[in-house]
Amino acid sequence: ETRDTLAITRGLMMKKVLGLMLLLATGYASAAEVSGNVTLASDYRFRGISQLEGGISPAIQGGFDVAFDNGLYAGTWASNVNFTGSAIELDVYGGWAGDITENLNLDVGYLYYAYPKDSSDDLDYYEFYTKLTWIGITFGAAYSPDYFAETGKFGYFSGDYSWGFAENFSLDLHLGYNVFEDEDFLSDDTDSYVDYSVGVSTSYFDLDWSAAWVGNSLDDDEYFGLDDLIDDTLVLSVSKSL
Repeated sequence: ETRDTLAITRGLMMKKVLGLMLLLATGYASAAEVSGNVTLASDYRFRGISQLEGGISPAIQGGFDVAFDNGLYAGTWASNVNFTGSAIELDVYGGWAGDITENLNLDVGYLYYAYPKDSSDDLDYYEFYTKLTWIGITFGAAYSPDYFAETGKFGYFSGDYSWGFAENFSLDLHLGYNVFEDEDFLSDDTDSYVDYSVGVSTSYFDLDWSAAWVGNSLDDDEYFGLDDLIDDTLVLSVSKSL
């Protein structure tokens, strides 16, 4: 596919998801469960890399979801970012989630990442994703035919597990593997890296609290010398469900 074809496809898919969300929010809202959330975090780490120049400013994030009894859902989520002149990331997604067996849950969907304040749409991209959850362990995979900043094909594979080790406390573990078609996206001919996090979360005063140590396998030479974006760091957050 050419860059122009991919750009057209991104735009059409974005319109379809937005149309689905409008349909859900207007025509069928009475038959759906609507929920929202807002978060204040010390940094916005996406797949182990800071979107806020190493957390020099807090991340203010939030979104809402519409879910139906038949498993269909749609939603949107936003956060401030401060790279390449863009001030906001706006995500729009839709999919289906449901139980396959008593202990196995499947989630499949489409996710569009938009940066509306950027001077061009070159940063925008979309992914198809799937997640399998089995007795508390979640295995995920995502694929983009043209990743962030038009860097070609991209794949992401992840595993997550939360263990309740005390009353109202859980240990949250995450491991992800990022692989790029374009070796130039990362410096030093690196076409893949690992991201990980280890955290503790709890709920008090009707708020969700989290502290997580977030890192990755990159070094300065592999990410344009921007060590403040990839250094391991502690991310603190507090969230409120609406």
